[in-house]
Amino acid sequence: MFTGLVEALGNVDAVALHAAGMRLTIGTSIAPELGIGDSLAINGCCLTVTSSHGNLVSFDLLAETLHRTNLGGLPPGSRVNLERALGTAGRFGGHFVQGHIDTTTKVISAGFQGEDMQLSIALPSSGSKYLIEKGSIAVNGVSLTVATLSPDSFGLWIIPHTLQETNLGDLKPGDPVNLEYDVLAKYVERQLATARS
Repeated sequence: MFTGLVEALGNVDAVALHAAGMRLTIGTSIAPELGIGDSLAINGCCLTVTSSHGNLVSFDLLAETLHRTNLGGLPPGSRVNLERALGTAGRFGGHFVQGHIDTTTKVISAGFQGEDMQLSIALPSSGSKYLIEKGSIAVNGVSLTVATLSPDSFGLWIIPHTLQETNLGDLKPGDPVNLEYDVLAKYVERQLATARS
């Protein structure tokens, strides 16, 4: 379980494709604190550490992960958002984020009003039922509040602190982002669907 509060930024060091998928190696200051088998959310996707050497940590991505996320398209040098799994004594400051990416979508626009960034993101039709204004969504693993909502897009306001601590400030129109809808909304949908049937 994660909170959507990014702990550190990392940089893609290497990408190695193989028959079963891809090995992704990230350079980060928190690598020495990670052990083999630990969980780390990368751009919101929960992955398992398979090797660690100095400031480099590696992960094996299978076809499902490559299909569901934007990780397979990241070139070396790309900045990624990192968050370790929530510890039992940790503080919960974002919202319930599982690290299970629902889909990818595209940035429509990214602009500034003063120091704040306004993002508009395309909303897949399959996800519109999970969003409400002032509700939560994780974008590239960052817990954010939906500011505006239309049938085919949603808007977000990003404060300077979030821009400094995450990779959201790097986004440009057309860039792919990972979305994880609020798990509580998905449970409600499932319960209603079961009750109707």
